[in-house]
Amino acid sequence: MPYHKNKQQAFQAAQQGYEEAQGFYYDIVRDSASYGHQLKHLKNEVNEAFEQIANALEVASEHQRVQLEKFQQDLQTIVKEVNE
Repeated sequence: MPYHKNKQQAFQAAQQGYEEAQGFYYDIVRDSASYGHQLKHLKNEVNEAFEQIANALEVASEHQRVQLEKFQQDLQTIVKEVNE
C-alpha cells in the first residue's frame, strides 16, 4: 500500500504546484513596475511545477499520467505566452 500512497502524494504535489504556478500567472500585472520581479517568481513556480510533475510521472497510474501531461502542456503554454 505505501506505493499507492506515494503515487497519490506525488500526484497531489504536482497538481498543487501546477495550480500555484497557474494562479500566479493569472495574477501578474503586465504593466506593473514590479513585472520583472513577478516574472522571475513565475519562472521559479513554473520550474518547480515541472519538476513535481516529472517526479509524479515516474510513479503515475495511467489516469494520472493523462492529467499530468495536460498540466505540462498548460504550463508550456504559459511559458510561450510569457516569452512573446
